[in-house]
Amino acid sequence: MAFIEIRDISKSYGDLSVFNHLSLSVDEHEVVSLIGPSGSGKSTLLRCINGLEAIDHGEIRVHGDRITGPGVDVNALRRDIGIVFQGYNLFPHMTVLGNVTLAPIKVLRLSKAAAEERAMALLSRFGLANKAREYPDRLSGGQQQRVAIVRALAMDPLVLLLDEITSALDPELVSEVLNIVRDLAEEGMTMLLATHEMGFAREVSSKVCFLCDGSVYEEGPPDKIFDEPARERTRAFLRNIRDAKRI
Repeated sequence: MAFIEIRDISKSYGDLSVFNHLSLSVDEHEVVSLIGPSGSGKSTLLRCINGLEAIDHGEIRVHGDRITGPGVDVNALRRDIGIVFQGYNLFPHMTVLGNVTLAPIKVLRLSKAAAEERAMALLSRFGLANKAREYPDRLSGGQQQRVAIVRALAMDPLVLLLDEITSALDPELVSEVLNIVRDLAEEGMTMLLATHEMGFAREVSSKVCFLCDGSVYEEGPPDKIFDEPARERTRAFLRNIRDAKRI
């Protein structure tokens, strides 16, 4: 059984169908990039995996445990599945250290000292130790996004979900965030990325999934998807991306 099993899920908002019997599997230590046009459900899929959105049909399992449907402990789910958003979502009234230690103290019941020790180790690792006492509005966008990733990692998650984490950044700040993701991939972190950074998706991914028409329309190794896509909708999407010089 795969580490993450998404089985036959459907999701609608009123008359708008986002997923129609979508299935996807992710192995442990695999990095899967979700690509596709705007509105294809990339971000919604990540939110369903993290329990922020409910599915209408089907099920999602992580490490064999069902994480959707009645009786699921959502708080336990979110301890194991971290998510980082494109908008950072840092608490503006808290310092960087406060943002990173809040969940480990409140959810994992770590002591303040233990939580701060873990936080400072992560901040140091990603070049942010000198920003621990700063407030988010004193940081660049790239620094805020790195703090958001550190905050997710402070919970020691089994899976990390990354939702368009570079889309709100100036181009010169993108690389500092992607370098973190590259390092995590090399260390074996299981990750799903919704991204428009096609070059990065090709470099870092074990598998690329093209979402279209409410399903995983095509999936495969990065070289196969980007160089030899089998289906016309995938080819058309990638042609448009190349024409826009985004790959």
